[in-house]
Amino acid sequence: MEQQDSGTGTPVPIDTSKPHPARMYDWFLGGKDNYPVDEELGRQLVSFAPVIPVMARMNRAFMHRATRWVAGQGARQFLDIGTGIPTEPNLHQVAQEVAADARVVYCDNDPIVLAHAGALLRGTPEGAVDYVQADARDTAAIVEHARETLDFDRPVALSLIALLHFIGDEDGAYELVERLKDALAPGSYLIMSHLTPDFHPEEASRKVRDLYRAGGLTMDMRNRERFARFFEGLEVVAPGIVAAEEWHPELGEPVPGQESVHSGAYVAVARKA
Repeated sequence: MEQQDSGTGTPVPIDTSKPHPARMYDWFLGGKDNYPVDEELGRQLVSFAPVIPVMARMNRAFMHRATRWVAGQGARQFLDIGTGIPTEPNLHQVAQEVAADARVVYCDNDPIVLAHAGALLRGTPEGAVDYVQADARDTAAIVEHARETLDFDRPVALSLIALLHFIGDEDGAYELVERLKDALAPGSYLIMSHLTPDFHPEEASRKVRDLYRAGGLTMDMRNRERFARFFEGLEVVAPGIVAAEEWHPELGEPVPGQESVHSGAYVAVARKA
């Protein structure tokens, strides 16, 4: 299957032979934009850990709260890498609810997300929304395209939600974040969530890691120390590095069922001085 690249018009192949994180996330959230291979691995994971769909919603709820918070601090530009398949409210809807003139650029490498990019591009008349089809590791291409919508001489809120645990150290996870941080102006923010083994037994974390790897996907659930490395050189804002459900819960509605579930993810928001 193929989907046309919005920037070049060239066909982008849709690989349905192995699962993709964006499509699996869609399946966890109850969406329909996934393939049997995504559902198969999703069911294996949920069979082992039935709370995963609730954990996915808790992660997304953090994104809503963090976006709302940085917009409240004056952020008017957002770069969201690893966007995933549109699930309302999307980041631009949250940001533009706070500030109608917010400008948002989304980026993902799954052609299925590209196929639904139209849903991501419906923003306010005062603001702007764009979409980049690119791999997260191709930071130069992402920033180059994003400059058509965002002014990198002014602060940008960089959102990396549930992305980096799919990129190992050997594949340049820290380096790509450093390149993106270097492109940001002072006053910018980094918003990040990341799966961690710290809150679950090692055996359970190893089982989840092995299931992802059996499906051909990298799964590197970093501990707190390794997660904190992504924020070197930035000022982490209160309440610091915490579990997703502990980050300013007053800014959003709780996820049904989260009372008895741990998100299994570290999150943080940091500012570039």
